[in-house]
Amino acid sequence: MTSYSISVRLQRTTVEEAYVSVPVTDAVMQDEPDADGSQHLDAAKVYAVALELGAAAEWLPEDGSVVVHPIQKAPDHIQPLLDAQR
Repeated sequence: MTSYSISVRLQRTTVEEAYVSVPVTDAVMQDEPDADGSQHLDAAKVYAVALELGAAAEWLPEDGSVVVHPIQKAPDHIQPLLDAQR
């Protein structure tokens, strides 16, 4: 008996999380103090340092999913046959 199969492209996404401690130093503060002399954190600088620290962080699985890939394409040897039928 002849057997057929259909190839379906899947996509697996794994989400991981890590926590890093960003030291509060001049490097993560706003460049200019307020008029009253107070200084504040610069969120963009904090996030940049956090991303750097993340390279060496311990990552833990948070979520994972498998879905049908949104773009389905026939194998290269089949695609010309499909194109000819259109």
